[in-house]
Amino acid sequence: MKKALYYLPTVIWISVVTTLCLMPGDDVPSSSFLEKIHFDKIVHFGMFAGVVFLTGWGIFKHRKHISGTTLIALVVFAASFGLAIEFIQKYWAIGRSFDLFDLLADSLGAVFGAGFLRLFINWWFKPRSAGK
Repeated sequence: MKKALYYLPTVIWISVVTTLCLMPGDDVPSSSFLEKIHFDKIVHFGMFAGVVFLTGWGIFKHRKHISGTTLIALVVFAASFGLAIEFIQKYWAIGRSFDLFDLLADSLGAVFGAGFLRLFINWWFKPRSAGK
């Protein structure tokens, strides 16, 4: 049971991402300044980087390692999840539409999340020298 808790942040995060992405269009806050700087793309990037990072971290904590193949699979999963969200927005979400640039931001965020996880693990578990 304890090992299942490693994935709790992932479950919560994916639930939040899904909820935010499927909110009716009228409920999404808007600002002309934020629209000019395409802030929503930054949000998509961060949400999907978080999906990969948190899922990968859970796998790492559970198995004590994570392979490059697993990271690639996580990126593909997150990009596919982003694609599914975009189609759901197009066909079922009220006041939402398919946005190819959101999908690009999702995918780039997923790649970043994998790279950041690898750097984080290497930094966090780097052997510390006793004399320093």
